[in-house]
Amino acid sequence: MRILHTADWHFGRTLEGRSRQQEQEQFVDELVRIADDQQIDLVLMAGDVYDSVNPPAASEKLFYEAMSRLAAGGRRRIAVIAGNHDNPDRIAASAPLAGGHGITLVGLPTAEPIAIDITRTGERAMLYALPYPSEARLAELLSADSDEAALRLAYSEKIRGLVGKCSGAFKPETVNLIMSHLYVLGGAETDSERPIQVGGAYTVDTGALCVNADYVALGHLHRPQTLKASSPIRYSGSPLGYSFSEAGQAKSVTIVDLKPGGGPAVPEEIFLSCGKPLVRWKADGGIAQLHAWLDEGRDANAWIDLELHLDDSLSMEQIQSLRKSHGGILTIRPVYREQATAYEPQAEKSLPLDEMFRRFYTRQTGGAEPEAELIRLFLDLLQEEGGPGEAAPEGRKDE
Repeated sequence: MRILHTADWHFGRTLEGRSRQQEQEQFVDELVRIADDQQIDLVLMAGDVYDSVNPPAASEKLFYEAMSRLAAGGRRRIAVIAGNHDNPDRIAASAPLAGGHGITLVGLPTAEPIAIDITRTGERAMLYALPYPSEARLAELLSADSDEAALRLAYSEKIRGLVGKCSGAFKPETVNLIMSHLYVLGGAETDSERPIQVGGAYTVDTGALCVNADYVALGHLHRPQTLKASSPIRYSGSPLGYSFSEAGQAKSVTIVDLKPGGGPAVPEEIFLSCGKPLVRWKADGGIAQLHAWLDEGRDANAWIDLELHLDDSLSMEQIQSLRKSHGGILTIRPVYREQATAYEPQAEKSLPLDEMFRRFYTRQTGGAEPEAELIRLFLDLLQEEGGPGEAAPEGRKDE
């Protein structure tokens, strides 16, 4: 049987306030094409369907459309688990309806493996689907006053027990699979994952998942990666970059070919073309270098995090002009050169107080200009406190 492993769709997520809905729709289109072209029998979606427990209606609609298209009228089987971003009840709510179309939706951890029969090959997969087991659901196990090492051991052993119990259903004549949404020791993180461990307390050792499984499909980490273990353990990664810490990452889904008794999986990475790339620009040559990049159309279809080296502050008009010149510029982080900061304590001492405040405000906000009312408020407060050039209030000694 041919299995496609994906995870961490995060439908409803934005990037610096910009919608990713269109890119997520492109992903669904590409995923369906891959499933059809690669003759996939079973799709494993390892959690974080949505980015929040209360996703937008458009995100829910997209998920249901994806399930319908992937299932292809029941010809292809699908299994989905809830991740730490998902509301488990929301994920499982439509399970009775979805089950009639070959779609299995699992919201909460259970002790029962799932038998999945593949019509095309006549083979059976035994899947232990373990949705994100939250801290709250393990509260009776983990004592608040235990040290981190003990907490991690307790958590990992709990997972080992759950997986071990269900792996009793694994047989030589079945394809044996585990799917979960966890942080496994040794995985490489990015900034866009919401932490699910307290320090290292909620980290699972790879040995807890290595129980005669032909393949372990994981979600949570957004970087595609295979972990070193006695069984194949892999994070498929997210289909889109969800923070600039993922800039430059190639996104993919994973395909494995398995047959009963055929040995562990050899994962194959299928790279995705959907979505805009995330890039970081470092314009250490200043505004002239930035304009040259814009004129040449550099990274025209990308989301951009801009680090701009400057001698002086940008005006609001300049900032607006930059954003209009490239709609993908999301953040502008000014970095002022040493000579620009070196003169300030001396050169600005001779400036009027309102001008000193204006320049300080502009530097701190990356180019914004303070409103006149704010400047007046600052001067009033400064006078009340006996600022530069003012006599100290009676009874107060300067320090």
